[in-house]
Amino acid sequence: MGSEILSATSSSRNADVTLALAMRRGFLGRCPNCGRAPLFQSYLKQVQSCPACGADFGSIRADDAAPWLTLIVVGHLFLPLIFFVDLGALMPFWIGVTSWAAFFCGVALVFLPRAQGLFIGVLWVTHAPGSESS
Repeated sequence: MGSEILSATSSSRNADVTLALAMRRGFLGRCPNCGRAPLFQSYLKQVQSCPACGADFGSIRADDAAPWLTLIVVGHLFLPLIFFVDLGALMPFWIGVTSWAAFFCGVALVFLPRAQGLFIGVLWVTHAPGSESS
């Protein structure tokens, strides 16, 4: 009986979900439709369908958008920190460079799945190309 309910609701979309709400839920790594279940089964691998509401995410392809947004955010928002914080006064140059590289890699790794979820939410709620089955 559970699979019948899941298959019956797999194509249904909640009409109350706005673009902003779907983006917020996706950014937080939750289902854009219900916000209850996780959107990812691993670091960047999205679930095929939501186990709570049955919304289908298997055909959504947001592969290139997330790295693009991550580069924009990390490069344009966090990179100016290098110019404002002078680590050279506190430590040797090579340690400062290594510290900045580790910091930016960490920020990118934390932001990347959030950007992926954000774009999955956008593609799901707008029925955009790339969210249909081939």
